[in-house]
Amino acid sequence: MEAVHLQFDPSSLVLINLIVALMMFGVSLELRADDFRRVLREPKAPVIGLLAQFVLLPALTCLATWALDIEPQLALGMLLVASCPGGSFSNIMTWMARGNVAVSVSMTAVSSLAASVMTPLNFGLYAWLNPQTRPLLTEIAMDPLSLLLMVLLVLGVPLVLGMFVGRRFPQLTLKVEKPLRVFALLVMLAFVGLAFGRNWQQFLEYFHLFFWLVVAHNALALGCGYFSGRLAGLPVADRRAVTLEVGIQNSALGLVIVFTFFPQASGMLLIAAFWGCWHLVSGLSLALLWSRRPTDIPASKLAAVGDK
Repeated sequence: MEAVHLQFDPSSLVLINLIVALMMFGVSLELRADDFRRVLREPKAPVIGLLAQFVLLPALTCLATWALDIEPQLALGMLLVASCPGGSFSNIMTWMARGNVAVSVSMTAVSSLAASVMTPLNFGLYAWLNPQTRPLLTEIAMDPLSLLLMVLLVLGVPLVLGMFVGRRFPQLTLKVEKPLRVFALLVMLAFVGLAFGRNWQQFLEYFHLFFWLVVAHNALALGCGYFSGRLAGLPVADRRAVTLEVGIQNSALGLVIVFTFFPQASGMLLIAAFWGCWHLVSGLSLALLWSRRPTDIPASKLAAVGDK
């Protein structure tokens, strides 16, 4: 891929780190230790979802980028997004879709914690396994320990802090949790919009390279979640939760990693930035579609979950 010169303020890296940490903190305010214990009590749906998230999706992405001979930078961007945990708005989308929010929250809790190790591990492994991306990965010489530390700081620390604040100040949590989610989403969209605005000519020029890749890759992610749940015989509501959890990736974390370790990899940036917009469109569309279809959770129970 020929060089694409993108304009970004160096302070953007600090800002986006803070945004991702804030989003993780907001999600964690309503997490409890019981959300982790639920996986042990009722493991089937969360485990199926986590396997689809951290095993099936990265492996299929690696095979697809290799088989289709996708340009190395774009392939690296796809592998990076596939290695990220579920996005912070999957819980809300699951509720809108009349899915099992308990399963979604359990997966968010476990995947956010596991991502501290699994995201660097999966990205490094599959980028090395793909012969087209291996030379670029070697050339960049990414430090795995630095990547692990950064993911811990933007995911692990805010998660633990958010759970502590949520447990210690439950009334405060009720007041700030929803506004914090909305604020974080608006700031993130503003940041992505600013990136597109400053580089709109470059994005338009290379639109044909990344648009259909992101759309197809997101469809693959949603499909991994849906068919994994279907093959495992999960109830409809659980299947919806797993689908959205696997299909809504934390692309904001992907952007942080790109800015920190791959600042010159414009192809990776195109993939991660556009994914951050597209998965909201596809996820909300799917949630609205499913909201009109029956589920196997009684309406009274759905209302109780939504009120939580």
